[in-house]
Amino acid sequence: MNKMDEIIIVARRSKVFENEHFCFQGTEQNQTFVERIVENISNSFELMRRGDAETNFDYLQPIPYAVIKRGKEIFLYERLKGAGESRLHNKLSLGVGGHMNEIKDAVNFEEVLTENLFREVTEELNVGDQEIQLQPIGLINDDENEVGRVHIGILVIIHVPEDQEVTVRETDQLDGKFVSLEDLKKEETYNRLENWSKIVVDIL
Repeated sequence: MNKMDEIIIVARRSKVFENEHFCFQGTEQNQTFVERIVENISNSFELMRRGDAETNFDYLQPIPYAVIKRGKEIFLYERLKGAGESRLHNKLSLGVGGHMNEIKDAVNFEEVLTENLFREVTEELNVGDQEIQLQPIGLINDDENEVGRVHIGILVIIHVPEDQEVTVRETDQLDGKFVSLEDLKKEETYNRLENWSKIVVDIL
């Protein structure tokens, strides 16, 4: 199937931002605000063909970006030269994520978010089968270009037990390890991070 024929989750912009009253540009970390916007998405999400959603400015596509946290450490991974996207080679990343699909037996949006995130994470990483805790910590909105205008990023922390091992699945494409927040803030590491990962470090 062509990726543009994929059926994804969207939410009407007017309901997410309450007729632009809560619209913002860039990042937003206020927890009360984050919870309100996520709740608005939860109360109004629907399904749309991805190709149609990409050109419909009346709707936003929520894109969860998950960061794995183990105690005071965060999982950091590097895209190696074996990975497909050459522009991302040797870039460092803290998160995984993508468009969300319908979860037919989900009882609420939190379950939809969790199932989609777990699918994305387990495609790239071995995270074990223990129950995970999920915490939205921030939002990203960019109305300055046409791609940004139809997406909203949901930054999410996935807390795993302190004895949990996490490894990469595709070792020819990825390398990963847990590092401290202090190490992430060091210039030689921070400067190699993808933009959304830099935002996560700034929030944490």
